[in-house]
Amino acid sequence: MVGPSTNFSASGASSGDALLQVIDLQTHFPIRRGLLQRVVGHVKAVDGVSFRIGVGETLGLVGESGCGKTTVGRSLLKLIPATGGRVLYRGESVFDQPAGEMRRLRREMQIIFQDPAGSLNPRMRVASIVGEPLEVHGIATGEELRDRVEQLLVRCGLWKTAADRYPHEFSGGQRQRIGIARALALEPKLIVCDEPTSALDVSIQSQILNLLKDLQEEFGLSYLFISHDMAVIHHICDRVAVMYDGRIVEEGDRDTIINRPTHPYTQALLSAVPEADPRRKRNRIRYEGMRM
Repeated sequence: MVGPSTNFSASGASSGDALLQVIDLQTHFPIRRGLLQRVVGHVKAVDGVSFRIGVGETLGLVGESGCGKTTVGRSLLKLIPATGGRVLYRGESVFDQPAGEMRRLRREMQIIFQDPAGSLNPRMRVASIVGEPLEVHGIATGEELRDRVEQLLVRCGLWKTAADRYPHEFSGGQRQRIGIARALALEPKLIVCDEPTSALDVSIQSQILNLLKDLQEEFGLSYLFISHDMAVIHHICDRVAVMYDGRIVEEGDRDTIINRPTHPYTQALLSAVPEADPRRKRNRIRYEGMRM
């Protein structure tokens, strides 16, 4: 168990089966003021985060809105520049890769975005959205490309003719299935799931979670699953890292974190989970600084 003053378990992160290791990751954003927009300070969105993800494992990164979860996921994929730290994928330093090598790594590291509508280009047909990664990386063209797109759509619970439609013609859950199909196109080994169910109805959430679990078992995927919902985390994750104010304050296996949390912030998060039975009242715990 990682305590509030410790962000990195050296023994865990150095294990031989680790697919991804994040070591002291920092992402700071400048605060600019005045006519000349001079830097007067920094927002430390991520401030020394460390964890590992094993092969075929799901690590849940949980915390309140604004704690830095999404910034962690995008920083380790180099979608936004990190200020410091190291990210190792299969022992290779992600941040030190030149453009050509990073292109190769991107085939194995993909992301599913939170907003299924905003992450899809409304002017592109589904065939182009899902097939674009295959074309960019020179994997398939023509009829082969069409066949692979249709196979991906069917595997993600859609139908072949969906390839000819536009994103606005689908429901939120169906759009997220398109996003999952796009993420799977290059046959990655690691997928960052950035709150992929938070914008969906509860009934649809369970379908998407079950789809992700089935795909993980079928393709041997590893997930970094970012969420603020403890119920979702409990359903899909093997281990959980609890994040507060840019740092990981507690980390452990799922059942230990859910049933026997030791950090006050984790206890406060769990106390905020709604009870299904209205006759039962949960004893709400407040943690100083929580935005809840």
